[in-house]
Amino acid sequence: MPQAYKLAQQAAAMGEVPVGCVVVKNNEVIAAAFNKVEQEGDITNHAELLAIKQASAKLGNKYLTNCDLYVTLEPCPMCAQAISNARIKKLYFGAYDTKSGGVENGARIFEQSSCHHKPEVIGGIMEDECKSLIQTFFRDLR
Repeated sequence: MPQAYKLAQQAAAMGEVPVGCVVVKNNEVIAAAFNKVEQEGDITNHAELLAIKQASAKLGNKYLTNCDLYVTLEPCPMCAQAISNARIKKLYFGAYDTKSGGVENGARIFEQSSCHHKPEVIGGIMEDECKSLIQTFFRDLR
């Protein structure tokens, strides 16, 4: 999670919503990304989706069955569905997102009958730091 947090800080410095993500396999980071929605003008460029794409390309497989994903903010419904589709083994996230989350809040994608794969979920990792980074970003934006 510390590496994902550093990526989130980079995103904030670039004017992006500060979310960072890493994908890990066998204790090795195989993909790392931060939000690039504003930078690239693409609403789908969330850190999780970018990291999943990198990991899939590196492994040559659309399924990331033996991989864990670390992200600084609870994934939105779009990212939660991608995490499920990629067959991520474990999801670790930092801050809870009571407004736009899709895992523990909101749509709760992994609880839906249409969800084919539910990763193990551990939330609240470095929660205070991750939450503070997001809050500071939006406070400064306004």
